[in-house]
Amino acid sequence: MKIYTKTGDAGQSSLLGGQRVSKSDPRLEAYGTIDELNAWIGLLKEQEGMETYRDLLTRIQEALFTLGSHLAAENADQVLAWKLPVLPADLVPALELEMDRLDAGLPPLRNFILSGGHPVSAMCQVVRTVCRRAERSLIRWVQLEEKEDYAIAIAYLNRLSDYLFMMCRYLHHSLDIPEIPWNSGK
Repeated sequence: MKIYTKTGDAGQSSLLGGQRVSKSDPRLEAYGTIDELNAWIGLLKEQEGMETYRDLLTRIQEALFTLGSHLAAENADQVLAWKLPVLPADLVPALELEMDRLDAGLPPLRNFILSGGHPVSAMCQVVRTVCRRAERSLIRWVQLEEKEDYAIAIAYLNRLSDYLFMMCRYLHHSLDIPEIPWNSGK
């Protein structure tokens, strides 16, 4: 099977049910950004020092792939017809538990912090910002299409960006690298 189909050469793509849509469609923007987030998480989890996070990051990737597949389906009937997996409802609480665990070992956050200090913590910040963009893209599409069944996905992306921030802070702490506070000029 060839990887190229030439069907997208005119700026359109197919949803799972076959419907053709513009590649600039907000739905494609949303699941394309979620795909980008997934790729960044794949790079993050392979960094040195990330061994203890790999299992959870792999679960996160699987959930993001599931979310992308739901967005690629034309409608809820297509989700059922394609027998797509359900977005795991336990992911938001799982991320909250993990954030609470990480936070318990950290000093209180007193300032905004700048990205940097160590390559892996800086990468966490990059992944966090891509996650925020994915969240905004999903919200934009949900609002345009007046979808009501994506509340868990929006909450999940919101919590995921928080988790990535906490991971960044925890990495600084565990590597004994000081956080870089934002100097607001005050």
